[in-house]
Amino acid sequence: MPQKELERLQAVNRFLKLDFVKERELQEIVMLAAKICGTPTALITLIDEATQYIRFSQTFNYESTQRKDAFCNHVIGQDCVMVVPDALLDRRFEHNPLVNEAPFIRFYAGAPLITQDGHKLGSLCVINQVPGQLSENQQHMLQALARQVIQLMEFDASLTILKEQFVEAKRLAIELRSFFESSIDCHLLLGENFEIMAFNKAWESQVRKACRSHPAKGKSMIDYLDAENLSLFYRDYRRALKGTAVYDERNLKQDGKDCWQMVKFEPAFDADGKIIGVSFNSSDITKKVEHQQTVISQNAQLNEIAFIQSHELRRPVASIMGLMKLLKMDGRTDDIEEWQLLEVAVQELDDKIRMIVEFVNPA
Repeated sequence: MPQKELERLQAVNRFLKLDFVKERELQEIVMLAAKICGTPTALITLIDEATQYIRFSQTFNYESTQRKDAFCNHVIGQDCVMVVPDALLDRRFEHNPLVNEAPFIRFYAGAPLITQDGHKLGSLCVINQVPGQLSENQQHMLQALARQVIQLMEFDASLTILKEQFVEAKRLAIELRSFFESSIDCHLLLGENFEIMAFNKAWESQVRKACRSHPAKGKSMIDYLDAENLSLFYRDYRRALKGTAVYDERNLKQDGKDCWQMVKFEPAFDADGKIIGVSFNSSDITKKVEHQQTVISQNAQLNEIAFIQSHELRRPVASIMGLMKLLKMDGRTDDIEEWQLLEVAVQELDDKIRMIVEFVNPA
């Protein structure tokens, strides 16, 4: 199948799925086309790979026909109005079942429905059961009405896309807000003038507890920072506003108690990549820091104990080794069979003590 026909079929399928908002206007165009051309029947058709679909009609009892029998199938192959004065005298249609059987078409005229990107979807056509003809003015009117049909259909298609995008955007906004609000971390968006643009419930709760006031969009952040923290906060806000992110662990004491926070100041961008403010996030890491400090303190205590114990043990072992050396020099150990085992045991103990000392106090 040629690529152009494949693209045309995709366009037809898109319009076939539409629930037309402009249904009344399209039906009025069908009625007007029949009146202008002096025929009892007028149709708006869409043609896919094998079928002609009748979307709007006047005095026509069929919802679809086979494409191979459709007069409109010939219309989509040209740009202007196609007129068939008498189908029985036209070789293309003289044996057509739509001519020789109901609805017994004799006269036909159709203008192609051409989208803005050049796809011919079907036609606006008029039909009669007796031979006929259209004046040049009637043909121009039929073609003008066909352009009006496609404009209304494309409007509906665009409106459908906008509705889908709106629904999707709303769904994403709800999901994002849900995530934003359910977080136990504090999230805050500040504008270019240090004003509050958005915040989540965690930050609101923190402000109420610390400042005993209710935060509000549009107010200055100055109202919610004490003098001790304002200078540092504003400095990091300005750095982020210029494009440099700031990450830091800070002890923001509350009521004289340690309150360790992981704070993040990051540039906030719009869809075009322009910085429009600063995203501030803070996470309570007090328990983590306290745990780290406890581990450090415990390690220091263990090292001190190990250091003291190793040196206290080292002194008597050194004394024992000195005495054993003196005894050996005097020859008083020559007849003691267990002496060699005693030397090995004392040396092993000394090696282990040295190992502890070197581990606790490496060179």
